[in-house]
Amino acid sequence: MSERFNDWKYPDIEEGKPTKYNWVVQHVNNIKIGFKIDIGAFCYLNAKYGITIEDEVQIGSHCSIYSVSTIDNKEGPVVLKRNSKIGSHSTVMPGITIGENSIIGAHSLVSCDIPDNVIAFGVPARIVKSIDGKDIK
Repeated sequence: MSERFNDWKYPDIEEGKPTKYNWVVQHVNNIKIGFKIDIGAFCYLNAKYGITIEDEVQIGSHCSIYSVSTIDNKEGPVVLKRNSKIGSHSTVMPGITIGENSIIGAHSLVSCDIPDNVIAFGVPARIVKSIDGKDIK
């Protein structure tokens, strides 16, 4: 991890109020965050049915993470596993798990689980490559 995390501290999170980093959580009692996470400005996290963000996860700016959707009536906990990364302007839908070390490209819509150690992007997000560089067929 970068030196910028040397003095990392857990953020103060209040219901529906921007953190000092300008991201907002609804249902703050249902979010679990790990150590040395990085959530970009203007992100929205709806944790009604739970959001777990494990250690060293990075979320780009302007992302939305939903544990409930009023559009299609889906609900379920979202899990972002250790060292996963989500590119800016992406959306993660209810009930989704993004695997350890996986990378989601910017402007993606994640509507299905993403396994460990892959790169995925698009609308909807599709796995395009494993982290070791092998193409996924």
